[in-house]
Amino acid sequence: MRSALKITIAALAFVPALAVAQAKEGYLTDTSGAVVKAAGAGVCVRTSAWTPALAVAECDPDLVKKPAPAAKKPEAKPEAKPEAKPKPEAKPKKPQPLNIEEKIELQGMEFNKADMTADNKKDLDSFFGVLTKANKQRSAVRVGAIIVTGHTDRIGSMKYNMKLSEKRAITVKDYIVSKGFDQKLIFWEGKGPKQPIPVTKFCDNKMKRKQLIECLAPNRRVTVEVVGQATPTPKPEAKPKPEAKPEAKPEAKK
Repeated sequence: MRSALKITIAALAFVPALAVAQAKEGYLTDTSGAVVKAAGAGVCVRTSAWTPALAVAECDPDLVKKPAPAAKKPEAKPEAKPEAKPKPEAKPKKPQPLNIEEKIELQGMEFNKADMTADNKKDLDSFFGVLTKANKQRSAVRVGAIIVTGHTDRIGSMKYNMKLSEKRAITVKDYIVSKGFDQKLIFWEGKGPKQPIPVTKFCDNKMKRKQLIECLAPNRRVTVEVVGQATPTPKPEAKPKPEAKPEAKPEAKK
């Protein structure tokens, strides 16, 4: 059984193990309706349904339309200022942490089963391997939240598919925990057939059953989203160029 999600707003940390997240307006929210933020990162956790049109000022102020600026007042004449004292040399600024949001779709799970395929495991291992290693642009990602969402195709009843999608989400969640990730940072849910891959709309129900099952294979999947932070890799300081030596002039002949 999955336990209820409880989040302390003051701590901004993820507390419940195996918590079932609530999704509303593109962001993960707790039982009180407050937006869930990644532990230690202060980054709002988006769901797979998030689009720029659902952005809110609390989480994505740069994507929310700002009111038109008020008309400028006529500038007052500047008063004579005393001579400015020389400013102390500015200290180099520390690099600001990068907000990281990455996503992977583990597709092609077997029909009517919740087990991960060998390809699913290989793809997920590679996905986390890249995130947890430093590169030329950033340090290793410090994971703040992992959202696991199970999906099914449209064959069968809604009730059955919802349970199957939850089982798939739990299977992937357990696999992630086995790789050393803290289960307190993992949120999971099942969506059943509610979020199909767009291309599968061409799968006609009039197809033979075996053909239809194969056509809908991309929908039998689990989505894994990671939210975290990383530190930008500082650029090496440019070495000063050596001063060019003046060319020696030839001696005049006597």
